[in-house]
Amino acid sequence: MRIILIKKGILIMKKFIYSIALVLSISPVFAQDEELQVKGKILFKDQVNSLKPPMPVLDVPQSVSVITDDDIRNQGFRQIGDLIRYTPGVNTSQGEGHRDAVVFRGVRSTADFYQDGVRDDVQYYRSLYNVEQVEIIKGANALLFGRGGTGGLINRVSKTAQIGETFGNLDTGVDSFGGNDISLDGNIEVSDNIAFRLNFHADSLANHRDMFDGERVGINPTMKFQIDTDTSIDISYEYANHERFVDRGIPTDDVTGGTNFPIDALNDFVIGTSDLNKTTLEANILKGTLVHNYSDKGKLTFNVTANDFNKMYKNLYASDYAAGIVTLDGYRDVTARETLAIALSNVNEFDRGTLAVGLEILDTENKNFRYNTFWSTTKDDNETFALTSQTVKPLNFNVDADGNLTYVDYTSDLNNKSDTDIEVTSLYISGNLDLSDQWKMVLGARYDDVSTKIKQYGITTPSSGVNEGKGAVNGTDANEGRDDSYVSPRLGLIFKPQENMSLYLSYSESFLPRSGEQYKTFGSSGEKFDPDVFENTEVGFKYDTDSGLSLAVSYFDMEQIKAAEDGSGNTETRALAMDGFEITLNGEINESNAIRFGLASVDAERNTAGDKAREVPELTYSIWYTHQANEMFSISLGATYQDESVINSATGPLLPDYTRFDMAMSITPNENDSVRINIENLGDETYYPHSHSNHQVSVGESQNVRISYSRNF
Repeated sequence: MRIILIKKGILIMKKFIYSIALVLSISPVFAQDEELQVKGKILFKDQVNSLKPPMPVLDVPQSVSVITDDDIRNQGFRQIGDLIRYTPGVNTSQGEGHRDAVVFRGVRSTADFYQDGVRDDVQYYRSLYNVEQVEIIKGANALLFGRGGTGGLINRVSKTAQIGETFGNLDTGVDSFGGNDISLDGNIEVSDNIAFRLNFHADSLANHRDMFDGERVGINPTMKFQIDTDTSIDISYEYANHERFVDRGIPTDDVTGGTNFPIDALNDFVIGTSDLNKTTLEANILKGTLVHNYSDKGKLTFNVTANDFNKMYKNLYASDYAAGIVTLDGYRDVTARETLAIALSNVNEFDRGTLAVGLEILDTENKNFRYNTFWSTTKDDNETFALTSQTVKPLNFNVDADGNLTYVDYTSDLNNKSDTDIEVTSLYISGNLDLSDQWKMVLGARYDDVSTKIKQYGITTPSSGVNEGKGAVNGTDANEGRDDSYVSPRLGLIFKPQENMSLYLSYSESFLPRSGEQYKTFGSSGEKFDPDVFENTEVGFKYDTDSGLSLAVSYFDMEQIKAAEDGSGNTETRALAMDGFEITLNGEINESNAIRFGLASVDAERNTAGDKAREVPELTYSIWYTHQANEMFSISLGATYQDESVINSATGPLLPDYTRFDMAMSITPNENDSVRINIENLGDETYYPHSHSNHQVSVGESQNVRISYSRNF
């Protein structure tokens, strides 16, 4: 890690030390029952590990989806978007072809991602090779995760070293697109109280689109030290190096009298080249966690995470299309982000429940700049090219629509540049209380103090002359800052008529500061306004059958309140209103059959006028059914459906509805070897899963066959 992270740690440690006493002093007051013990870190499919303390799904008054490493392996998931396809209440956004982007109950987010409960908000495609399970929590979640988490969040629980165990696994596969991958997972017992684990993966990426390729490498060594029977330390380091083609999709026929859908005839066209459309990422992530059971009823957890991300992406994309002429725009964007996060929590059990008190301090430094594309012919960032179904592939980006020779560069026209520093101090208290044998209450609040300072470099307005059409730093820099303090409440009431059944009512809030998800700017006069507030009310029913099936039904109502200018001062307006219901049925029907089913129906409006919210299909459902024919062979069938949805506005283009079928087979001749065959898009359906804007619609993957082999040793 860079020296600057150590310096930042020393500076904010003073603030941390002053607050430790508060955390340590509050919880022991409630620790009065010596017969109960605090649960440790449990990674089971019915346990939500990211909650503090971990809770069974049955007792969480909120919609939760948990995907284990076995699910990831058996369904052939390669990225976060694959998980989302089989998760109700959330759907994917394009992410401009270079990042994970998820729509949580109508809220599009590129930052509501966490790893082991720690914020992971850099824009990139996250790997799954070192994941024990993925937890998708829907609804506002500021109590346990702080700012953001407005519509929901995704938390990845990492694999860690295990004392007293020695095991290994090799997993490798190839697919019909030409992609291949390999991953290794090995754990050894160094001594009676020390364990070492290594996870490694390397991917060669390919899909159905011309010119798409990429490579990903990740390595994650971890160690566990059992200091004594009550104290353990986990240390983890992860290095990631990614590179891939950026595909922004195809245009729509967004014209009067058109069908307002993606243009099927242009499905095979890719806008960009391997040199013009590319993203790279290099990341270093260092984590240390100390867990100390200072009594039979109290547990203290101390975590430090330091990470360093360097991300670049550049692209060309269609900004307009009409009568066979496509207008291309583009940019090159670079982000360097360093974050130091320190967290302390104290969990105690007592005779009527559990109390958690936590302190979190986060310091982030973010440097970002963006260059527009600059065309030699137009002297700006736009140029037009001929594009029809008869156009020869690939497009020639050196001859414009008028037949003129042209070229483009990404380094001469500066669009913006900013340096941002964010300091966050958070204190939360959360209790799970047994009001009676049948009634439980979950309640708590979190106080966040967010200090944001942004240095926005002044940029020369493009003009004629020597620097015709080019922007550059001109020295008229602006330094802006604001402090936000916000208290986020959470309340849940649970009725359990029997141990395996619960009915709940919950209310939660979250907020998003004016610096947005990626901290580049406050926006137009945005520094004047309070954060956006998100409120989520939910009622639900959960039931675990004796056979192993888990049923969950929920109804939710969510609203975003946004401060905006009304011409005479500040006012609060409704920016998003959404309500709907979700149904999930997961687990084993019997020894030979298992099912994962999810359905969500929603009604989303994005303003007081009642316009439809973008990228929110009214109905989605998915099913994955597995039949274990015998000890050696199993077969699975899957289907996903996504309803028609608005790309940008109700009067503009739409994403058509689609149904996609998947299939998998597993052959396990012995306990150490297995072969899996995954067939994605079994019917070779043409579909469009998501978009970023009107003329940037992603073309869904055609039929793909993946064969993989696993060996335990």
